[in-house]
Amino acid sequence: MGDQAGEIKTPEAGERQGRRQRGGVGGGADARRAARRGGGLHQLPYITRKIPVFEVLDTEALEIIEHNADTVLEEVGLEFRGDEEALAIWRDAGCDLYGERVHFPRGLCRQLVRQSAPAEFIQHARNPDRSVRIGRGSTVFAPVYGPPFVRDLDGGRRYATIADFHNFVKLAYMTPAMHHSGGTLCEPTDVPVNKRHLDMVYSHIRYSDKPFMGSVTAPERAADSVAMAKLVFGDDFVENNTVMISLINANSPMVWDDTMVGALKTYARHNQAVICTPFILSGAMAPCTVAGVLTQSLAESLAGMALAQLVRPGAPVVMGSFASSMSMQSGAPTFGTPEPSLTLYGMGQLARRLGVPFRSGGSLCGSKLPDAQAAFESAQTLLPTLLGDVNFVLHAAGWLEGGLVSSYEKFIMDADQLGMMQVMASGIDMSENGQAMDAIREVGPGKHFLGCAHTQANFESAFYRSSIADNNSFEQWEAEGAQDAAQRANRIYKRMLETYEAPAIDPAVDEALQAFIAERKASMPDAFA
Repeated sequence: MGDQAGEIKTPEAGERQGRRQRGGVGGGADARRAARRGGGLHQLPYITRKIPVFEVLDTEALEIIEHNADTVLEEVGLEFRGDEEALAIWRDAGCDLYGERVHFPRGLCRQLVRQSAPAEFIQHARNPDRSVRIGRGSTVFAPVYGPPFVRDLDGGRRYATIADFHNFVKLAYMTPAMHHSGGTLCEPTDVPVNKRHLDMVYSHIRYSDKPFMGSVTAPERAADSVAMAKLVFGDDFVENNTVMISLINANSPMVWDDTMVGALKTYARHNQAVICTPFILSGAMAPCTVAGVLTQSLAESLAGMALAQLVRPGAPVVMGSFASSMSMQSGAPTFGTPEPSLTLYGMGQLARRLGVPFRSGGSLCGSKLPDAQAAFESAQTLLPTLLGDVNFVLHAAGWLEGGLVSSYEKFIMDADQLGMMQVMASGIDMSENGQAMDAIREVGPGKHFLGCAHTQANFESAFYRSSIADNNSFEQWEAEGAQDAAQRANRIYKRMLETYEAPAIDPAVDEALQAFIAERKASMPDAFA
């Protein structure tokens, strides 16, 4: 049933299986596959790292953290609030319950995860060429997630709308180094709360053909997401493959609430991936030390992943970590500081020891504008993300103001950095061309390499070309309007949206999706809270 540990379906194999299994609502499988494929859009593949992983903990330290996390689970326990089924599942698994507090037998959660959770899995996109591998040595970039506000240079900071949501889906689709369409790119506040998930999931399906995330704001919204995915991929394919990944946050410290647990169970039952992430502001929602954060994060994430395995053994899970430092003066979250980087590196090591994919990092900052603070803080988060072997990277582009704002200009600036990370992860070319011995022989002492055959053959691809940086002379920069990076990004995102072309979709699938959305919306009154 789906991707089991040690059994990995390649995107090609999954597509062959999909051709056999999918029923769908349109014509033949080959016709639907052709409709799902995009046009000539340039897309970089997900990263398969060729550089070493940076590690900060030795084996003894890792064992201490794991022992402490097991102690938290056994002696302190975690609360599972408002979900009687989850409590019954834990009771049947041998846990001790005191009201909603669950105490786990030492090592139980780790055992459950290790025995059935896959070390890697394929998330299939409706365009098979865009499918991604999540786990063991791969890195997948996904956009910003969750902000209620958007910002650009023209309109300033404002509440997000569904039009903004469409725009960010389109930008993610058109960005070569963005491997994933993401989820809640911004909160469309002009659509009722209880109905907006339908428009958001549809936007990912219609305006992109990359992998996407499902809704988690209520179990029934997760169920709607699964139902819509089945209209695209077919019932059997969804039940036996992963086509969605979703963010399930612990309510730190040491609480899982019924909303998140309900969504987790819904997705796990249908073999869809969940990212079990403690959301931690160090010093407020966890201890103010890195080792303390690692211990609590591991305990919370272990419990979430283990529950998914009890719901459906083999359901894909990702160990998540989101831990920021905080200002001890104001209590505000801070980003780009050393402690969260150390936490990221440590959690990556713990995930690899456990044998599950890892989610963390991104391009995080606390700045209110896409300025130097935003750039420095994001760089200090993104580089550890790459070096720490993060497999699924949420908030890879567009994050501003501590996650309150999705910024158009910051999205473009971050995307440029993602392209650089793609090159960095590929390592050093040691092919005959990479060794460049012909060039060294041709040029010899005291000459230059500008005109040699090797340079001429490689000049277009030798170095990464930034879309944001200006390296012209002062005079040329001034003549072209003396624009800063944000102004250049503003021009780029507008040009991208002007030239956007939607990927093809089977008209029958699109019609079925719209009919499902209309029926679901008609079944309930609008709710804005």
